[in-house]
Amino acid sequence: MRRSVSPLSLIVFGFGVFLLVLAPMLAWYVEPRAKRTPIDTDVTTIFTGPGSYFDTQAVKERHDQRLTVTRHVLGDVGDSDRGTAVWDVSTTIDTPRSLPLKDPRKSLQWTTERWVTDRRTNAPKHCCGEAPRAFQGEAYLKFPFDVEKRSYRWWDSTLKAPVVLRYAGTTKIQGYQGYRFTGSVPATEIGTRQVPGRLVGKPKQGQVHAEEWYSNGRIELVADQLTGRIINASISPRLALRAPGGKGGDKVTLLHGKGLEFTPATQRSQVGLARDDNDRLELVGRTAPLAAAVTGGVLAAAGTWLLIRGRVRGARH
Repeated sequence: MRRSVSPLSLIVFGFGVFLLVLAPMLAWYVEPRAKRTPIDTDVTTIFTGPGSYFDTQAVKERHDQRLTVTRHVLGDVGDSDRGTAVWDVSTTIDTPRSLPLKDPRKSLQWTTERWVTDRRTNAPKHCCGEAPRAFQGEAYLKFPFDVEKRSYRWWDSTLKAPVVLRYAGTTKIQGYQGYRFTGSVPATEIGTRQVPGRLVGKPKQGQVHAEEWYSNGRIELVADQLTGRIINASISPRLALRAPGGKGGDKVTLLHGKGLEFTPATQRSQVGLARDDNDRLELVGRTAPLAAAVTGGVLAAAGTWLLIRGRVRGARH
């Protein structure tokens, strides 16, 4: 009695089993490893809004001005690796006078930083020449993946310390829903600056080491839940000088932004990137595994049926 097994039945059955094995691998192995902070990022975000600043040339405060904060984040692919993301960050604050010059050296304020984080957890790493070395917290230029409805510690570069941001519900940015987090920074001394004494109420003293105080009346960040990408941000920073000892309160306002927020173009760009990231993770973590499981199940069942039918035919002959 000769049994006949069709090569087609073996191929169908084998491919079906392969897809059934592939499905959980995509969901449980590949997808978690796809949740990694990118190392080849090259993103510019722009905040704008009303405010005031101290004009050093005119030696007076200028009010009702439009301030622009431009932040450029460039990933250092060479220094990054499978577990570490290295980002170089340049931030400028411009006034209506300095913005057209497009030269960070002539802006009101220009800072550069080098941030190093764990690509999976977003936790800080201390290597690769990061600056500042003291930075800590959970959220920086992004939140961790799978953002939760809880408070996070967000690193404030001006304060040089983390600030607690509390979950404040959901909101939509350009039609896209995200998690909203809010917080503030009370007036805090962050250092000293040598200035003419007359600026801080000490006209009889030529130069004094005035105290520099910083506050932020409202910080609001909106993050994409899955990727942690920030799709909108609003800040209200204030920098002021006080006389040595801090008596008498603020004497000079160096900078006061009143609700500086992502421009609509920046919002659209960040939302677009968040959508793309979500689609990629959805494909790897859900769509592809489900398709593989369903297709694999059908093919395995069809292959089994073909094998059984082949054996039955062989038995009859």
